[in-house]
Amino acid sequence: MGCLALNASFEPLTILPVERALRLVIERKAEVLEEDDARFYRSERERMAAPLVIRLKKFIHVPRRFRRQVTNTFLFARDAYRCQYCGRHKSILRGREFLTRDHVTPVSRGGENAWDNVVTACSVCNNRKASHLPAEIGMHLMKTPHEPNYVELVWAVRRVTEVQAKYIAMFYGEEILDALRRHAHEAERKEHHHHDDERHALTLIS
Repeated sequence: MGCLALNASFEPLTILPVERALRLVIERKAEVLEEDDARFYRSERERMAAPLVIRLKKFIHVPRRFRRQVTNTFLFARDAYRCQYCGRHKSILRGREFLTRDHVTPVSRGGENAWDNVVTACSVCNNRKASHLPAEIGMHLMKTPHEPNYVELVWAVRRVTEVQAKYIAMFYGEEILDALRRHAHEAERKEHHHHDDERHALTLIS
């Protein structure tokens, strides 16, 4: 479990390793807002509870639109690890099927590698679509692709505790918090599915 770092304005920035958060506090660059009384770290001089939420004392400017190059990590997270054509989740893909990046308007036809032109697609759908436009072969997108705003992009692959979540809701509102919870639920469901597959495999072996 990491520590939620807030800007001086209380804007959620990122999840830090607890050790890094403690260093910022010790160096007086941040203050502790929430701590975990069940976990402690010791130094030569003191004993400190693990911080759950810290606030930076100096404001750091963060652009409202975080325009970074499209990566599969964030693309798949934006689309909730689900093929945008057939709707299948990563956890139910079979055999050699896997998630891929698909260009809605193919690069060969002038399409760009931009947020509003790329979607998550299973390998089967990607191969079927090939260099066509979706409408040309009767394929339809589940939703229109868009560039995530800063908080969607950064938090898409994060998990936060309920204590940390209230600070996100305080700054961004319940809508963003609900989106984070949906991502966490998808991740947990995928993890449970993976463990079930492992147990099934062990049963077959034994």
